[in-house]
Amino acid sequence: MPSPRTASDTAATGPGLLIHRIRVEWVRALEQGLRMQGLELRFTQAQALKRLVHDGPKCSGDLARELDHDAGAMTRVIDQLVALGYVRRNPDAHDRRALRISATDAGIVAWKTIHAVQQRITERALQHLDPDQRQTLMTLLARMLDSLQADH
Repeated sequence: MPSPRTASDTAATGPGLLIHRIRVEWVRALEQGLRMQGLELRFTQAQALKRLVHDGPKCSGDLARELDHDAGAMTRVIDQLVALGYVRRNPDAHDRRALRISATDAGIVAWKTIHAVQQRITERALQHLDPDQRQTLMTLLARMLDSLQADH
């Protein structure tokens, strides 16, 4: 079977492929929007920075689990963010062997730009939905997520 060409073709194949295509387009739009704002960040780097700004310092293992990455991949992401000056590694106050990753002031400023770009993408994606349709979409997506998470 040839690959779907349009959104309606994708929808006819099932929700998994449609959700995948939405994610691909979302990531593409985010990375392009960030470049237009002068931020050369990949999606995973932006998500890691978001977690650190919102949740505060954490160890790289926790960050890797939250973003569903392996430890090696997360180390590379953190190394890249450190090199950009957006995060720093600090000794853990309770465990001399451990390091806590935290956002820097520059990282917080970058996060504000990331958030603004994400807001524009969200509005663009939902522009043809009225408020009731937006709420229904969120409710249905939450139910799908709940159903999938209930299995593990």
